[in-house]
Amino acid sequence: MREVAGVDGVPDGWVVVRVGPPTRGAAGGGTVTWAVLPDAVAVVAATSRCAAVGVDIPIGLPSGSARRACDEHAAARLGRARSSVFPAPPRPVLAAASFADACAVARELTGRAISLQTFHIGAKIQEWDRVERLPPGLVEVHPELSLRTLAPEIGFAPKRTARGAGQRIAALARWVDPAVALADLPTGARLDDLLDALACAWSAARWARGDAEVLGAETDERGRTMRIVV
Repeated sequence: MREVAGVDGVPDGWVVVRVGPPTRGAAGGGTVTWAVLPDAVAVVAATSRCAAVGVDIPIGLPSGSARRACDEHAAARLGRARSSVFPAPPRPVLAAASFADACAVARELTGRAISLQTFHIGAKIQEWDRVERLPPGLVEVHPELSLRTLAPEIGFAPKRTARGAGQRIAALARWVDPAVALADLPTGARLDDLLDALACAWSAARWARGDAEVLGAETDERGRTMRIVV
């Protein structure tokens, strides 16, 4: 199998991790390469040779009042950690210039406002929504769901705590060697962003092998599939 990639948003763009196939006799992933790239177009170009790419951002947006089925399924699976799921808003909400305007548009279209966190990631969602043609191997991933599937027995602490970071590194060690994966990290990304990207790559590897779980299978008005791959 070729390389897979995981992608997570950072303040100045996107952190991308590419994980090679395991070396002969190894149980987990192989070589690990990191980069911080400025926009979605650059990410698509840099990962064009990958077998699959997992991105922590909504791909496919709802219309009308109903939330995406994949967001509902993910929230239900996450239980107490369901607050990490930001339901994807309709496209007109993303075009609003202010939080107040975005909430007004959301109330008109869906009957409820959006969260401030959702408003803050609106520009990131728009970046991917503006990419004309997404590669068929690029899929939406929710890293917290990936981690809980990889290590279901771990009661994860918040990801920005030392305990939470340690738990995530221990979980990901079941797939990649932390001494390899974390040996040469890029600037411009926090540790939790880097671990989220690795979790996205884990789900991308499952997608490439054909054994990933898929939450949701609706199609939006642009023809994009609204699903979360685990």
